Amino acid sequence: MYKSVIRPILFGFDPEKIHYFTFSTLRFLNKIPGAKSVFKSLYQVDDKRLEREVFGLKFKNPVGLAAGFDKDAKLYKELSNLGFGFIEIGTLTPKGQEGNPKKRLFRLKEDSAIINRMGFNNGGVFEAVERLKKNNGVLIGGNIGKNKLTPNEDAVSDYEICFDALYDYVDYFVVNVSSPNTPNLRALQDKEPLTQLLQTLQQKNTTKPKQKPILLKIAPDLTDEQLLDIVDIVNDTKIAGVIATNTTISREGLTSENQKETGGLSGKPLTKRSTEVIRFLSEKSNKSFPIIGVGGIHSAEDALEKLDAGASLVQLYTGFIYEGPELIKKINKKLLQKK
Repeated sequence: MYKSVIRPILFGFDPEKIHYFTFSTLRFLNKIPGAKSVFKSLYQVDDKRLEREVFGLKFKNPVGLAAGFDKDAKLYKELSNLGFGFIEIGTLTPKGQEGNPKKRLFRLKEDSAIINRMGFNNGGVFEAVERLKKNNGVLIGGNIGKNKLTPNEDAVSDYEICFDALYDYVDYFVVNVSSPNTPNLRALQDKEPLTQLLQTLQQKNTTKPKQKPILLKIAPDLTDEQLLDIVDIVNDTKIAGVIATNTTISREGLTSENQKETGGLSGKPLTKRSTEVIRFLSEKSNKSFPIIGVGGIHSAEDALEKLDAGASLVQLYTGFIYEGPELIKKINKKLLQKK
């Protein structure tokens, strides 16, 4: 029903406007008596065999929602009713910011893809914290970044502010230095600044009553040499793991009319490269740290490929938009068939 009826209607409107309309609709529907139970019966697959224990956390199933969809933690409860095992909010910055000028979100229908240049638009970490205080049982990841106007030499302090603010309200952290939509942000992926950033956060982590897993989200555009650096950095700083991958700046093989829009590309064109990065990191690290696989998952088979390549968990974003919540159910059902 989603692909045949709902999606054609949604895709007839501006992507960013329809995103907020969908949020409002989901929130409204979940307030109707009995609606939560209906959503859960339609999309949730409850089976102990789907549970995963990764970096000390228990996930009820391995399919999560990637960051970028619920940036401000406004809809994590309603989205969890659609069958996700965990929800990653953000990217959050210390101060609220508008992000880049509109229009900044583009569908590439022929390629089953999206280009975005949102630019970390969010209301700020402290607004999100107020919403997270109302959480009751949803496993939450907190994706953190720096404000656009913060120079790279001061970036560490932005990440520290977000870490401290979110510490009591998220189950794991994700350090985002790989978005192509904040000027010079990807320079923080270089070995020296990245090591310093992660070491600082890990040091702060050790001062807390209980350490929270810290993960690093990386770009798919890194060379093999840079990926080997990532393996070294993860092992040296002893962070919990890696999320592979963020959006790409590559435009190889696209056919859609608006393919030349600047920003990060997500969706089917990223499927192969994301899986290659997962396999490379898994093999070169001798599986020494967990990987969350994300990028171009549009089918149950895509998810299984990433898990087979070495991912412990997977996340959806563009595939969720194109395929609908039925995709979550299909992946979990497929995993049970393999048991």
